[in-house]
Amino acid sequence: MTVNFSNIGVIGAGAMGRGIAQIAAQAGSEVLLLDSFDGAAARGRDAVLAQWRKQHEKGKLDAAQRDALSSRVRAVDSMQALAACDLVIEAVVEDLEVKRKLFKELEDIVSPSATLVTNTSSLSVTAIAAAMKHPERMAGFHFFNPVPLMKVVEVVAGFKTDAQVCKRLAGYATQMGHSAVQAKDTPGFIVNHAGRGYGTEALRIAGEGVADFATIDRILKDQAGFRLGPFELLDLTALDVSHPVMESIYRQYYEEPRYRPSVITAQRLAAGALGRKTGEGFYRYADGTMQQTPEPPAPTVDSIPSVWVSPRAARRPELLRLVHALGAQLESGATPSSAALILVAPLGFDVTTVAAVERLDATRTVGIDMMVDDAATQRRVLATNPATRRDVRDAAHALFARDGKTVSVIRDSGGFVTQRVVATIVNIACDMCQQGVCSPADLDTAVRLGLGYPQGPLAMGDLYGPTNMLEVLFNLQTVYGDPRYRPSPWLRRRGALGLSLTHEEE
Repeated sequence: MTVNFSNIGVIGAGAMGRGIAQIAAQAGSEVLLLDSFDGAAARGRDAVLAQWRKQHEKGKLDAAQRDALSSRVRAVDSMQALAACDLVIEAVVEDLEVKRKLFKELEDIVSPSATLVTNTSSLSVTAIAAAMKHPERMAGFHFFNPVPLMKVVEVVAGFKTDAQVCKRLAGYATQMGHSAVQAKDTPGFIVNHAGRGYGTEALRIAGEGVADFATIDRILKDQAGFRLGPFELLDLTALDVSHPVMESIYRQYYEEPRYRPSVITAQRLAAGALGRKTGEGFYRYADGTMQQTPEPPAPTVDSIPSVWVSPRAARRPELLRLVHALGAQLESGATPSSAALILVAPLGFDVTTVAAVERLDATRTVGIDMMVDDAATQRRVLATNPATRRDVRDAAHALFARDGKTVSVIRDSGGFVTQRVVATIVNIACDMCQQGVCSPADLDTAVRLGLGYPQGPLAMGDLYGPTNMLEVLFNLQTVYGDPRYRPSPWLRRRGALGLSLTHEEE
């Protein structure tokens, strides 16, 4: 197979540049590695060769393959050495003026038919290309770190980029063993844009005092299947990286409420509590190991009162079967008895609102999150309201922990935790499709591979139900009065018509 680009240059021999050089050589390209710092290109080449030596030692490459790959990567010390390249990939510091100057110089060195691309993660491809004589041959080619393992690359068309350039780059990404996704030149492209909901909504939940950081992390991992909780993830990426990205995308979208950053991360960044690399973030770390307080056991109670379940509860038949299976006596009256534990299961509303609207005794009312099928979760989540009595809370906790499943009890919150976070993620993804940032299929692929979510956001919305997502968002907007939760037209129309969130108009 003929590789799309046979001679490529990589400018920048840091972690990204080295990773790109490695997979480009593995695809069959001859690679020239350049860096402005003395000796950096040679060190970068050595690091790439070391990766192939390790693969040889593990039996993944034979000696001939290792040597053939090694011969394809050379370190060079000047831009002029890239003159014969048919593709040059820039992976230098995220500074607009530095990149503009680089491409302006590079354009006068390489052939007029050469393709020039930037690996930028946060800057506008159009703005970088603005200084070029021929911006139509310039595109974004955004890889993720570590490049050999993160199997997705965003191909980004600037305002004047020739469509054939993107098509050829996408084919080259496939030859590298990566999945190419096509994106418009918008802030955050696909992955960083779609990822805005997870951390920012979790921060809002924590900021309201609904639950502590560890509880929020546990709920989202155990209920919704995320590999890392949002605060574990923020500690891993480090706040000096993640908070500026939050602020940047918020500002680039002219203070769109869906992307609003949090004062919590701003304060921690100012304090130097950046995460794992400083030994302290949302968690403390000893020798790189996260220190976490064990969860307290379920309370012991003398008896469980009879249980009355609101007729408006989400998944009410399942909830009734669950309460019965756990051994509680169910009440079947139109109203609860004077001693009953009152259960509500709202979508988007808080327990307080439901108790007030349904005229329930708030002191005996507890909410349970039933958006996710109980059989599919490893954790149940209960919520009290400000009036809930301690003995009622403890009785509900003890009841739902009877079969050994872990239970978290949080303070009142519209949409509990999982509903809020999932609906925010889904809504942002839907609006990206509405804006035409990318196709629905590319969005789900990019997020699944780039962020490691259990499903793509649109598939996630389909799993929990577009109409449920709509209900959660409408009710969150009622509870909080915040335009952050206004549903995207993409979601509203598909939810109203019973269509999949991946459905595209003909």
